[in-house]
Amino acid sequence: MVDKSKIKKVVLAYSGGLDTSIIIPWLKENYNNCEVIAVSGDVGQGDELIGLEEKAKKTGASKLYILDLKDEYVNDYIIPTMKAGAIYEDYLLGTSHARPCIAKGLVEIALKEKADAIVHGCTGKGNDQVRFELAVKHFAPEMPIIAPWREWNIKSREEEIDYAEAHSVPLKINRETNYSKDKNLWHLSHEGLDLEDVSNEPLYEKDGFLELGVSPIKAKDEPTYITLKFEKGIPVELNGVKKSAKDIILELNKLGGENGIGLLDIVENRLVGMKCRGVYETPGGTILYRAHEALETICLDKMTLHEKQKIAITFAELVYNGLWFSPLRIALSAFVDKTQETVTGTVKLKLYKGNIIKAGLSSPYSLYDDELCTFGESDYNQKDAEGFINLFGLSTKVDALMRKKSGLK
Repeated sequence: MVDKSKIKKVVLAYSGGLDTSIIIPWLKENYNNCEVIAVSGDVGQGDELIGLEEKAKKTGASKLYILDLKDEYVNDYIIPTMKAGAIYEDYLLGTSHARPCIAKGLVEIALKEKADAIVHGCTGKGNDQVRFELAVKHFAPEMPIIAPWREWNIKSREEEIDYAEAHSVPLKINRETNYSKDKNLWHLSHEGLDLEDVSNEPLYEKDGFLELGVSPIKAKDEPTYITLKFEKGIPVELNGVKKSAKDIILELNKLGGENGIGLLDIVENRLVGMKCRGVYETPGGTILYRAHEALETICLDKMTLHEKQKIAITFAELVYNGLWFSPLRIALSAFVDKTQETVTGTVKLKLYKGNIIKAGLSSPYSLYDDELCTFGESDYNQKDAEGFINLFGLSTKVDALMRKKSGLK
């Protein structure tokens, strides 16, 4: 436990949401009226950051840092994960790889301000507490960490709202719209309320539920064609215009959203051992993953592609479980980067009512040889297959003869 008598100044991971809003007055009540410095990592929350400084100070914070982490988040976290093809149980890890990025910035401010502790608003049931704290331990192994959800007597989001109302903390939500959400430039997640009953269908068609796009039912009736160019696995051009990876993702969010792309309703296995139901919107990320995967089919040889698909599962588990800064994740990224040396080329896709349809691939490093695999005339000697099959099947033949001779089935 943290020695409360030594806590004079803390740095709080601050989003302005329900949890972190009430944590400020709670810290002052329970930690010697300590100075609270709020830190918000801007990873693409957009208008959620508007008015955040005023709100933080009115609630009791001495100051607010807003760290522009968008480019760092895309280049150092999103793109390496996408290149690895890492997907956790169909989830594209939008919260998972944002947390270590934010935590890194949080530690930098805590060290700069000579804070006595770092505070986060993650619950004791979730994955984010692990992601934040492992990143803090990596960069500041001796820094005390305060997690109010593991200390206070508040037991639900309804009780949090009660606390906020009693302490005049302004909120943008009410009891009817009290979904737990996480938004950044990669995705938006929805948890809680009616979604806690897995028999309920998500309210995709209800106005205001989806924020990054529309349901396939409401998507436009005409398909949208897009062309993505990659260099060494990194997106560099969209529809003939060179852009940063960040700007490509933002534009793909728009194009994907209006075509009903990237909705996911999943019951996932949390690190702490329970199952949790969430609905995710990841329009641009879904398109980017699909395009990159398609390009790899012509640029990677069979054994490399298959091995990469195997490590993608491990990579995803590391990211999901908060082990971004682990030696294994770093080593796997080195392997992935080596595989991407020839993943350069162009992918054409058709977006239509929630579907992503391949419409053409090209690469200067393509291993696809149409003259070799054609059903027409080619230089391929089909007689070579006979000797190959005899040798490839030799162990099968020897085993069968042994079983026949010994009477085994």
